[in-house]
Amino acid sequence: MSAASKPLITHLYTADPSAHVFEGKIYIYPSHDIPTDIQFNDNGDQYAMEDYHVFSTTDPLNGPVVDHGAVLSVAQVPWVSKQFWAPDAATKNGKYYLYFPARDHEGIFRIGVAVGDSPSGPFTADPEPIKGSYSIDPATFVDDDGKAYMYFGGLWGGQLQCWQTPGTFDARLSGPNEPKGEGVSALNPRVAVMAEDMRQFASAPQELRILDRATGKELPADDHERRFFEAAWLHKYNGKYYFSYSTGDTHLLAYATGESPLGPFYYEGKILDPVLGWTTHHSIVEFEGRWYLFHHDCTLSNGVDHLRSVKAQEIFHDSEGRITLTKPE
Repeated sequence: MSAASKPLITHLYTADPSAHVFEGKIYIYPSHDIPTDIQFNDNGDQYAMEDYHVFSTTDPLNGPVVDHGAVLSVAQVPWVSKQFWAPDAATKNGKYYLYFPARDHEGIFRIGVAVGDSPSGPFTADPEPIKGSYSIDPATFVDDDGKAYMYFGGLWGGQLQCWQTPGTFDARLSGPNEPKGEGVSALNPRVAVMAEDMRQFASAPQELRILDRATGKELPADDHERRFFEAAWLHKYNGKYYFSYSTGDTHLLAYATGESPLGPFYYEGKILDPVLGWTTHHSIVEFEGRWYLFHHDCTLSNGVDHLRSVKAQEIFHDSEGRITLTKPE
């Protein structure tokens, strides 16, 4: 079995891997998938995760991978009702921060933060979600100047389409809804500058614009091969910012590049073709001079969409900065 097809973690089902280099190791912060009797639906109710585990490794292709155990559960967070979806982590000022989306007691997704002294946890959650947060899939990026950003958003079950009027949740748009039609632009992900303490937004979230380089216009809503759906991630290579994401119902990982962490970003192409399973979600990290793509699929569960497994493979940037899965000549 090749490295690209070999699950890194086999004793649990794990998905949505956010990988970071902390203290000389790669730490992986994934969702923890669990069996459920809930039937598959486009609202994502079958993704009923209840806690987070943290993993670490120094060999992302072959392991071994250390499971540091459960570091946070739904029962430990007062504002959460259910569904610990895709998390992320960051470090600043000697502390480690675990960011997570979950439904509040009104069924609305918010983003919370938990703080710890070690990348492996444990983490203690703030009693309320981040003020002004909504939707899912937080991804944090701390730039070279120390300024931190959070990228987030997800369509359909992730509820981003319910927030088209700033500050107002429109429940009528819940479920598999999104803009469509000729001349209509796709919904954009969101970005917010983080406060110095990393526990709140320094300013209100704003749209992260993804543009067509040829036209200079935002991607069309009907262009499901390219438009943002969920799974935001940001990395930086040779001074350029790379925003990558999932296209959702077309099951691709795609990316765009820009000159600022706040955008705009210009669509560049796809990173990964569809994998076994409906969702695709990833992270990109540099470790010891090599770049790795962490993602997931459903091979370990023989195709059960909500029982996924984290994988990793090496990726490359060519002489023009394009992402490729094969090493350039």
